[in-house]
Order: sequence, then C-alpha cells, then structure tokens
Amino acid sequence: MEKLKSLVPDALKRMIAESTPDDLPSTCYSLLEFFLHMQQFQMIVGDLAHSETALCRKNRDAALESKRKGNECFSSGDYMKALSLYSQALRVAPTDADDVDKNLVVTLFVNRASVLHKMGFLVECLRDCNRALLISPNYAKAWYRRGKANASLNGYEDAVHDLNVAMHLEESLAGRSQIERELKLILDQYKGNNSVDQHDQNDLGTLEEQLQIKLQCVSTPTKGRGMASLSEISQSYLVHTEEPYAAIILKHCRDTHCHFCFNELPADSVPCTSCSIPLYCSQHCQMQAGGQELRNNSKNHGICKNLSSDLEKYVAGITLPKDSDSNIEWIAEHKHECKGVNWPAVLPPEIVLAGRVMVKSVEQKKHSCNASNLMDTLDLSHSYKTMAPESKLDLHIYSVVLLYCLQHSYGFELPLNGISISQLIILISQIKVNSIAIVRMKFMDGYSPLDQSVNFSPAGGAFTSNMEQVRVGQAIYSVASLFNHSCQPNIHAYFLSRTLFLRATEHVAVGCPLELSYGPQVGQWDCKDRQKFLKDEYSFRCECSGCSELNVSDLVLNAFRCVNPDCFGTVLDSCVIKYENKKFERFQGVPQDCISEPHLQLKNDGIREVAHQAFANSSFRAAPGYCLHCGAYRDLEASHATVGEAGIYISRLQEAIVSKEVPATTFSDALRSLDLLKSTLHAYNKGIAEAEDWIAQAFCMIGELQPAMHHCKASIEILEKLYGSNHIVIGYELMKLSSIQLSLGDTAAMKSISRLAAIFSWYYGPHADMMFPYLGSLKREICKLVL
Repeated sequence: MEKLKSLVPDALKRMIAESTPDDLPSTCYSLLEFFLHMQQFQMIVGDLAHSETALCRKNRDAALESKRKGNECFSSGDYMKALSLYSQALRVAPTDADDVDKNLVVTLFVNRASVLHKMGFLVECLRDCNRALLISPNYAKAWYRRGKANASLNGYEDAVHDLNVAMHLEESLAGRSQIERELKLILDQYKGNNSVDQHDQNDLGTLEEQLQIKLQCVSTPTKGRGMASLSEISQSYLVHTEEPYAAIILKHCRDTHCHFCFNELPADSVPCTSCSIPLYCSQHCQMQAGGQELRNNSKNHGICKNLSSDLEKYVAGITLPKDSDSNIEWIAEHKHECKGVNWPAVLPPEIVLAGRVMVKSVEQKKHSCNASNLMDTLDLSHSYKTMAPESKLDLHIYSVVLLYCLQHSYGFELPLNGISISQLIILISQIKVNSIAIVRMKFMDGYSPLDQSVNFSPAGGAFTSNMEQVRVGQAIYSVASLFNHSCQPNIHAYFLSRTLFLRATEHVAVGCPLELSYGPQVGQWDCKDRQKFLKDEYSFRCECSGCSELNVSDLVLNAFRCVNPDCFGTVLDSCVIKYENKKFERFQGVPQDCISEPHLQLKNDGIREVAHQAFANSSFRAAPGYCLHCGAYRDLEASHATVGEAGIYISRLQEAIVSKEVPATTFSDALRSLDLLKSTLHAYNKGIAEAEDWIAQAFCMIGELQPAMHHCKASIEILEKLYGSNHIVIGYELMKLSSIQLSLGDTAAMKSISRLAAIFSWYYGPHADMMFPYLGSLKREICKLVL
C-alpha cells in the first residue's frame, strides 16, 4: 500500500488528514476518482483480486513434488520430514487432481496416515484414513491402514471389519495374502481381548456453567458506555460468555493454529479444499469456516457390491458425511476469500476482518447493495476524529482496496462509491478500537510440557517453563466490546476455542463497572508505558485508579535503589517522574485515612516506605536521580550503564536455557550480574524478579534444586509486591515453585499447590484443569503426600 500512498497528491492528503466522520463521503469519493483513473491502481488491485496471479491457488505440480520428497524421506526413515512434506502437499493439492489413476488428495492422506502410524500418532492416523475414505471409499490401502491403526488402538472389532473391506477391494494376489495374514493375527488378538476402542476424535469436553449474572449497559462520565451488574458478583463468578461476530487468525500463527477455532494444529491438520492458505484442526472446523466438505466422487460406485449387510452398514457409517457435519449454523467466514486470490493473505488482519464483518452483515440481512444499512449491525464506538493524519490516509486506501476486492470475490454486487467506502472506514475504525485479541498460553522454553504426567524427583521432572499469553487471533465480540478498560481490572478474559469467557477476579458490588485490561496492567508496565500503549492503540487516555492514584508498582517497577544502604527509598528517572509527579499532586492534601491501595493490599504504608518525602513535605516534587524517601542522589547515567551490562549476561543465560545447554561461564556471569542488579536496582524492580526466575531455571537444568527453589521464591516475593498476592501471575510462578518442591520431597509443596489451585479457580473457574493439564499432575502429587 505504500506505493499507492506515495501517489496521492498533497492536496488530497491534506483534505484526508483534516477530515472528520462527516467529511468521509466527500474525501472517499475524491480518492476513489483519483485511483480509478490510474493504471497503477488497476494493476495493484488486479494482482490482489484476480485468481490467475494468486500465490495461494492450488498447484498439482507442487503437490506432486512434495509428495515425491515425502516418499524419499519415508523410505529413509525420516518420518518427521516426511510428515511435513505430505502435509505441505495436501495444502496445495487440487481436490480433483489424479496421481497414477488415484485421487491425489486421497493418496496423500493415506501416505500421511502411514507416517503417523509409524510415529505412534494412532488417532491422527485413523482420522486421515477416514478423510481418504470420504473421497474414495474403494481405496483398499486406506481400509488396510485404518485396520492397522484400529488394531494398534485395541479396537479389534473395527480392525477386523476394516481388513475385510480391504480384502474385498484388493485386486492383487500378494496384497490379499498380506491382508489375510494381518487379519488372522488380529482375530487371534481379538479372541483374547474383546475391548472395542471408542475413537473420540477431538472432544476435550466442555464444562457447562450456568450464567447467573444480569448485566446492564451504563454511561460513565469519563469512559462513555460500559457494563455493570444488577447484582453483587462473588469472586470467580462467570460474568459473560460469547461467540465472536467475526474472527480471523493472525499471520504469524497461520502454520501453527487452526484458522477457525484457533487451537494448536494437530499432526493431521486439514487444509482448505479451495486455496492453500488456511489450515484446520478438523474437518468440522474446515467446513464451518466455509470450505467444501470432502465428498465421494463418481469413481466410487460399487464398493458395497457383494458385501455382507453388516459390512455394508459399517462402510456407510464411515464414508457418508454425518448429518451434524452438513447442518452448519455458522455463517461461513472464509468462503468469500476462498477464490484463489491474494488479498486475504496480503492485507492486514484487521482489514480482512472488516471484510468478514461486512459480508456477514450482508448475509444476515439478505439484501444486495443498500449501503446505508450495511454497517448498522454493530453499534460500536470509534476514534476516527482523533486519529493521526497518516492513519486516516491508510484507512482510506485500505477501504478502497478492500471494497474493490470484495466486488471481485463475493457474490453480492457491493457498490464501489464514496458512501460505501466511508462506512467501511468507520467499520475499520471500530475494529481497531473494539476488537479483542484471542490468546493462548505459550510456554516459552518448553523445558517441561504441561500436558504430560511428570515423575517428580531430584533427578528431574521439575517444571520451570515461562508462560506467556500469545495473541493468535483477532475478533469482534458484540457485547464484550462494551466492557471498558482498567489497568486494575476486576474481571479476567480467557478463551476456549473461539468462545470468550469473562470471570470476576474479586468481589464486585451492585452497579460497579465491570472492567477488563486491554493489555498492560499495573505491575506489568509502568504508568508512562501503559498510557502510551493505550493512546496509540485505542486513542484514549487512561484515568483508571491505577493511572490516577499512587501505587507501589509504578514507583518501583523500573526504579533504582537508594545509594544509602539503610534506606529503602526509590530513585526514578525523568520519563517516570513526569507521570508520577501528577499523582503526587493529587495525593497531597488527601487525609491519610482516605488513602487506600486495595489492589496491592499494602495501603499507604507501602507507598510511604518508598516515597516518604512526598508525604512529609507538601511542596515536594520528585526529581530524577533523587531518592523519594531520603533525598540522596544517584548517578542515573552510570546506573543505566551497569544495568545494561548486567542485562547482556542475563540475556545470554536466557538464550542458553532455551537451547537447553548452559555453559558454566554463562551461568557464573549471570550470577555475578544478578548481584550487580541487586546493588543498583530497587529491591522490588521487576528486572531482578526476571533475573531470579531465569537463574532458578538454570539451576533446575543442572539438577541443583535447592538453589533453584531459593531463587524461585525470591522472584515470587518481588512479583507479589508488584501484582498482589492473588494475581494470576503469582499462580504461574507457584506452578514452578511447587514442581521444584515436589521434586525435593518438600511438604511445603502442599501449601503452594493449594494456593495456586485457588488462584487458578478465581481466574478460570472449572476450566482451570482443562487449560493447564499440568495442574492435574500437581494435585495428584498432593494426594500422594497426604497418603
């Protein structure tokens, strides 16, 4: 889009930069008229909208080449590489392409099933066989591979049926002899073990929880519309749950997460049937997103000829689509993008999301092109008026391009005019302000997976992975968008698949605003960084209690320690002082018995401990480099240099831990750097907590659990000062501590596990064990300790 932007005349740029929402039809018309007469514009949008030049179209030759390489890797025993190559071939293989008289997609599914069986992914192997049989029920190899997988899963009855069907279809004498041998072996096993495996393909189950909270939309003086409860809400109560109006995966997760439900992709991911970009965790997700289902073709007649009635019924149950698969209630959100075009892969996610919202609005209203009614489905706020001139120009250009692309890939004739483009600009502005990031937990170093049982012992098994929320998708939730932001939120958002859950993390009184964090919270970033982020991303200045009142976190998060060894005061640099001085001014003159700090439960004692002079002297103004408690001066330039040098060695340790190999020199350098940080930074500085955490992990890696436990506790003590004792961050750290304690046989683990289970329950309710399977291992260990 930069090329188009450079072509816009300066006069038109100024008109757009100064525009208000009322001016949009005029500015959009002017820009559209300018572009339509430009050959370069036609070439750019043509490349985006026409299938002949699309990068994401299906490609039989590329699929065959990946299949050939996959066969070579399979033959050489490199199953992981073969799996990747077969999956890539499936992604680009046309559904109607043949390969040696067999459907290419069917052959690839069966080949991948063979690899999955070799690697021990038996359920995934079974699913790929089923997908192959939906397209080609008369493929003997698919039935044979399915029988082998069922036998490995102790599903002997199904395995016998599968191999009997394979025998019926197999034409070669050698092939029939091999199947007969396998069938005899399985029949012998079946006689000794009558178990039948029930293959639950992807059902993790969901815990139903009744919503009992009645909400109302209220108007607040500083934040506009917001949400409040008509009744008191207890801690951990489910406040709200909602499916997205529209959602989209972010680009960096396209190869790792399902494009519909946003869960991590399994080894047997399912590609879109019409283009090569989307991947899905199951055929169900693929169909709900708008892809065509896998169906039998004309070559598949005659499979049931001469089969017994039992086998005929068995075959039909596997090869015919289920009723539940054909009655999808979702309005397909990828179908209009699935035409072998470039624009859904090239344009930014929020722009493509706007296209999905527009198409869904049209689908719901079932009218063709009445632009005046296209955008009234979602009544959302926006911040177009306060946007930067550059952002306004970007929105104009993206809206013109998106509407042009939708015209060429969507069935309805959407009018390309100033009114439609102006409404699309407002829609994108609404998305920028109101969209919610769908997140998943990521374990940064992966040292010990959370979904496996662990043998806790001094020899190993302690879980020390860092956990972090990672954005995987972006969505519009109609009701949830009304909840306002606070840097000290009283509700917590999390996701199961696409479904958003909002849960109270503290007791909330009747009529009290229900607020979640749009990103940074008190304890994560200091006030200046939170303010900048919220202003840049959402175009508002945060005036929540965390940003308008003094709190210990903002005073110590990035602070230096006083040079006086007997003083616990904090030293701030100029960029932090600017924001904190405004709070000092508000704080002075307020009776001390009215000062509270409910979030950190330290009240004003914690603040006085680090900023005594702010209370002792009414004319005091904090100055960079001077202790807020005793007034002693610290050289900030030298202090920053010391911290920067120490940070280099801590970063090297972090990289070594991720690579799972920590040289002795790297470890010793990091330990010395920790001492430097402690002598320079305030004791509650988050940088010390992070360094303590990495050093704890390093000690775990070399099997020295006692010092690991010491450093883990030290990190938690700092984080408790920044977040409070019951914050979810403390729960994450307690998972590490309790794991180390269990490995040491320390009975204090019981207290740690009970505490983290309580925290997780407040934030995730009954879904805690589902989201953190490792928690179950810890709870089981408690039972062993009690016994």
